[in-house]
Amino acid sequence: MDVPPRLLAMLNGEEGTARQKGARLVVDLALTSGASSFVEVSDAHVSGVSVITGGEGLMQFLDDLTADAGPGVAIPTTLNAAGCDSDHIEAMDLGREGFLEAQLRIIDAYTTLGIAPTLSCTPYDREPGPSPGVACWAESNAVCYANSWTETRTNRESGLSALATALTGFAPKWGLHLDEHRHPNMVVEVTAEIGSLSDMSILGDWLGSQVQPGWSMPWGPMPLVRGLDPSTTFAGRKALTAAAANYGVPMLWAEGLGPHIEVDPTRIQGTLTFDQATLDERRDALAPKGAVDLVVIGCPQASLEEVRATAAAVRARAEMGQHIPNQRLWVFTSRANHALAEADGSIGVLEEAGALVLKDTCPEVTPYNRSRFNHLLTNSMKAEHYLTSGLNRLPTSVADIETCVAHAFDPTLVEGPRPTLAERSHHVPTSNVQHRAGACNLTGHGLSSQASYRIQGRAMVTDVPITYLGYVDRITGQIDERGHPLDGRAIEGTVLIYPKGSGSTVAPYVLMGLLYAGRGPAAIVNRDLCPLTLPAASLLNLPYAHGFEEDPCLEVNDGDLVELVRENGGPVRLTVVERASPEA
Repeated sequence: MDVPPRLLAMLNGEEGTARQKGARLVVDLALTSGASSFVEVSDAHVSGVSVITGGEGLMQFLDDLTADAGPGVAIPTTLNAAGCDSDHIEAMDLGREGFLEAQLRIIDAYTTLGIAPTLSCTPYDREPGPSPGVACWAESNAVCYANSWTETRTNRESGLSALATALTGFAPKWGLHLDEHRHPNMVVEVTAEIGSLSDMSILGDWLGSQVQPGWSMPWGPMPLVRGLDPSTTFAGRKALTAAAANYGVPMLWAEGLGPHIEVDPTRIQGTLTFDQATLDERRDALAPKGAVDLVVIGCPQASLEEVRATAAAVRARAEMGQHIPNQRLWVFTSRANHALAEADGSIGVLEEAGALVLKDTCPEVTPYNRSRFNHLLTNSMKAEHYLTSGLNRLPTSVADIETCVAHAFDPTLVEGPRPTLAERSHHVPTSNVQHRAGACNLTGHGLSSQASYRIQGRAMVTDVPITYLGYVDRITGQIDERGHPLDGRAIEGTVLIYPKGSGSTVAPYVLMGLLYAGRGPAAIVNRDLCPLTLPAASLLNLPYAHGFEEDPCLEVNDGDLVELVRENGGPVRLTVVERASPEA
């Protein structure tokens, strides 16, 4: 593979250590993925900003990177949402001493690298919109939106790989950059009547959660959705793709809402039907069953359409003399949309009625004061997915905007005990694992930067993807996802074997934090090359392997004693030294 002269110069340290580190990761990813060439990228979007998402792993890494930042980023680069609105820090009452200082430290580090502190998780919702061509975005909802509804192409990058491309201007040409990988691999027939943005969000979350472990989807689930209203608005499309990204969907197609695509039946892994009974069941399961403490709108950050819809629902009650008590409604939006909504009067309507309008942050990455808030209501399944996770562990209900606003005005609409996380419905992943006996010797691939290693340890195995952000405890390293086959178990010291990462693109910072603290695995084996896991393994030299001729998630038992060996850049050999007993 030919490395472009400028990228090679960066790799040799001719443009400073920050770009050298970025080049090393870009080349590592290219060689590992089997990319035949590199592509010059138009722009990048970097995730991993909030203190509660990136954590100590992010802060330590940024401190190291900015010690000799050099010229910084090589292409226009924007920054994801932060954990608070610094202009409203007192009203947010986070209840965490030193949070703002830590947050500003992270933003300052990115700014030192030349990254524009846009602090928005919706880089597609701006003027001018995304440009055609290859971008490098690390924000799961933005990746899915861009690939689905615009002419921008981006892989589902991690925060680290997007930062590496931002520093160099280059990315490996692979994955969703290539036409041959941009095809539907599942079909979703929608027969339910979709009546609101929250319904679209429920649909997106549902279709992602239905993916079966045995389906072959190396680039992630990519549904063709049939039966949606052709007049679906920008906000509806945004709600659908944002929630679908919860389970790793990098793009989708909707008949009647975009260019026609021919379906290759040989690529379709399964067909699902989202009927009225399914929608009604999800609505009922997600509806608030106890007293609501706070209503949050805008995850991802609210579009102008969503701000106006919320303001309209608020105005209808405010004109009857009602007022929102104790700022029980928080509306999150970007700085750009805040300015537009301020100009058209929507912000005034919301604030005069008692709402708190926040910019630069998002409901899922904000810490909440648990002395005040123990049950949230939202219209977003993306918010519900992460708020109920280890990020905040907050019981969260879902309803349409009008219902959310009604609860904001009237705290007595649902009285009684607040729900607990244990009471919430939760998708239970299906596992195809069966106990294996006899010899097991598998051959796979490793990272170009890890020529030789020999690791022996107990295998911790699942055929269900792992979501690091919020679903792996960043302190203990325990899997923390109800229904996951590995729930409650610590990854420390194991040879961790799983298909790939899913969920948030901030995953590598969580993994890095665990490795810095000595709570990480001894090695990682992925069935599919995982751009969410590989960057942390590359930068911190954690032995990493993928691309085996047989699925290691099915051939190796959980608890087997295994050895992972690579010599002089050759193939990686995964050998079972001792089988675990079926009862283990």
